[in-house]
Amino acid sequence: MEAQEKEKSAMSTESNKKRKPKVIRSDGAPSEGKRNRSELDLDMKYYSEEAEVDIRDPNKDYDLYRFTCHELQRLMAEIQELKSRGSRDSASEIEERRIQSCVHFMTLKKLNRLAHIRLKKGRDQTHEAKQKVDAYHLQLQNLLYEVMHLQKEITKCLEFKSKHEEIELVSMEEFYREAPPEISKSEITMGDPHQQTLARLDWELEQRKRLAEKYKECLANKEKILKEIEVKKEYLSSLQPRLNSIMQASLPVQEYLFMPFDQAHKQYETARHLPPPLYVLFVQASAYGQACDKKLSVAIEGSVEEAKALYKPPEDSQDDESDSDAEEEQSTKRRRPTLGVQLDDKRKEMLKRHPLSVMLDLKCKDDSVLHLTFYYLMNLNIMTVKARVSTATEIVTPVSAGDLLSPDMILSCLYPGDHGKKTPNPANQYQFDKVGILTLSDYVLELGHPYLWVQKLGGLHFPKDQPQHTVTADNSLSASHMETTMKLLRTRLQARLALTKQYASLEHGIVPVSSECQSLFPAKIVSRLVKWVAIAYEDYVDLPYTRDIVEAGLAEDTHLYYLALIERGTAKLQAAVVLNPGYSSIPPIFRLCLNWKGEKTSSNDDNIRAMESEVSVCYRELYGPKPGHQLLTNQLQRLCVVLDVYLETESHDTSVEGPKEFPQEKMCLRLVRGPSRMKPFKYNYPQGFFSHR
Repeated sequence: MEAQEKEKSAMSTESNKKRKPKVIRSDGAPSEGKRNRSELDLDMKYYSEEAEVDIRDPNKDYDLYRFTCHELQRLMAEIQELKSRGSRDSASEIEERRIQSCVHFMTLKKLNRLAHIRLKKGRDQTHEAKQKVDAYHLQLQNLLYEVMHLQKEITKCLEFKSKHEEIELVSMEEFYREAPPEISKSEITMGDPHQQTLARLDWELEQRKRLAEKYKECLANKEKILKEIEVKKEYLSSLQPRLNSIMQASLPVQEYLFMPFDQAHKQYETARHLPPPLYVLFVQASAYGQACDKKLSVAIEGSVEEAKALYKPPEDSQDDESDSDAEEEQSTKRRRPTLGVQLDDKRKEMLKRHPLSVMLDLKCKDDSVLHLTFYYLMNLNIMTVKARVSTATEIVTPVSAGDLLSPDMILSCLYPGDHGKKTPNPANQYQFDKVGILTLSDYVLELGHPYLWVQKLGGLHFPKDQPQHTVTADNSLSASHMETTMKLLRTRLQARLALTKQYASLEHGIVPVSSECQSLFPAKIVSRLVKWVAIAYEDYVDLPYTRDIVEAGLAEDTHLYYLALIERGTAKLQAAVVLNPGYSSIPPIFRLCLNWKGEKTSSNDDNIRAMESEVSVCYRELYGPKPGHQLLTNQLQRLCVVLDVYLETESHDTSVEGPKEFPQEKMCLRLVRGPSRMKPFKYNYPQGFFSHR
């Protein structure tokens, strides 16, 4: 091993001896034995590293730098290895390698200087280039400034306007055609634009003089015609009292012939001051009443003077300047209103109604009347309605019918989903945000309900996809909805009055069945209604057996909810009823819960589900005579019947002694059918037996 290391050291010393003169030669540092003092001075005169930088290749210098660093690493590693041996013979070798390392350090220093010189030259060249660019940029800015100045001067010259340019002169063809030769001077003006303009101005002056004379003549004729008009006005004013006396004399004849022309004339005179939506409603309702519905009466209520004041222009105060000092003194003494008072005033102004309103009275056969008063909110551009019901005889309102005839509920959902608690005009929401109104439902009791059908009766349509700033009243829209809406209103009133009478009997445990509907039920019904109460929407939702109705969206807060209890012996059948505002065109929905030998609902007993279907699905059999207002009572009577069938067809428990609790009194073809043991709930008339569906 020592022999191999000696051979490697000898080879490295030989290679270093061979490379050493090359390194010295590249550095330009001659040995002391070969060069004398004069030669060194001569080299110092002509040698320059800056000139050498231009000659040398940077890539070769980089390769030399990498080679030198590698050699330094190798020499340092060898010196460390020799020192680690600690032999006395390695001192000369260490010294030799140290000298070689110094030579390499000299080479690195030279390369460092060359790199700094290159960097300095690069920065100098960059600086010179930037100075040239700045000089060119400055020259460009000077030229652009001169161009801009010249353009401004040109623009000033082009925009110069003379006084004659403001005068609209006749065209060239008309000038040469109508102007006399002494003014037109075509032989001079055709080739000289300046003389041509002067000639056209002279012709314009002549024309204006002629028109001024004609204007004076027209003024004289106007004065003459005004005098004739005054004479005719005096004649007509004297004629008016005579016509009034004739009309007063004809009033008894009008009353005798049932032709109130004078009253109708006054109504139409008042209608002139209605806003467009109310005017459209008045005209269309009057036309429909005269043509199709003699029991519909239309009237206008409100102050005509206030309506006239809305359209009067504000009078100009002539003494504003004289009273300005007094107003300033009063304003300083007057306290500024608070922010809350200002918002209240803005809300009142926003929700302001027109002084005039239209009132419709719908009369039914039983002399009951539905009074509808239509209002117009001027700033919101929507219509509202208030309803009131009056009957020929006083009706004792049962407890469960508290909301049926209330003004807030009588017209709710006349059309599906139209509850009248939101504004139909999408633009109103932006107006509400400005004055701090959260929703219009807080003010409907005072202003009335803005139902969609009310807007259509007034000819208003508010598109939701593309909201319009101004929506005008359309007569055709009102006419297309008038007949359908009037029929729905009359049907709603009749249905609510019929329900009110029925609820009075139901609360006393009596299910009223008309003579026309007696054939729908057997002669003997043992089960009886013992309870009928109205419940809130929240109480209906809390019932465990109504969850599927709520999840299906068939129970909403606008519907009416009731709870019925039917008993027979120990069996108690509880029925939760959902009454849609559109009754009887939309049938009530029943959900049942039977407490007898446990709690049975449609979820755990197929027969309970069949009983619900018999009442809620097969409701068309229970309508009775049109318009079918007896549907609810017929459903309750059918519920008593199917409860009898359910209890009588139940098998007797042999473990219990004594007679059967519910003996079979109904005639059934089959007691049960199928694996689910379904019972015969369908009643067959006139045979009087029950069968399966």
